[in-house]
Amino acid sequence: QVQLVESGGGLVQPGGSLRLSCAASGSIFSINGMGWYRQAPGKQRELVAAITSGGSTNYADSVKGRFTISRDNAKNTVYLQMNSLKPEDTAVYYCNAMGVVDPLGKFRYDYWGQGTQVTVSS
Repeated sequence: QVQLVESGGGLVQPGGSLRLSCAASGSIFSINGMGWYRQAPGKQRELVAAITSGGSTNYADSVKGRFTISRDNAKNTVYLQMNSLKPEDTAVYYCNAMGVVDPLGKFRYDYWGQGTQVTVSS
């Protein structure tokens, strides 16, 4: 069993900043990739940012230059620093872990967190 627990969501004014955290726990040997997705009402879930165990990153065009993803492999934790927030960033943000391997070599493609609400409004 693997659990992903997000924290750091909330209400922030346009132009403000917020930092999301997601910690993976359970029977984990390695996690190949971790990332953040978001979904607004009536819209499809989209990738916001992702990072591999080696530190390679990928961002949605809409957040480049404003958001930064980082990772602590030893703690199986991923972070999303969100700056210069806009109303269109409002969504439920979900943590994702891909390519999870347990100490016995059992593989599962991905796990998801429960989601945390981010609201950008004045």
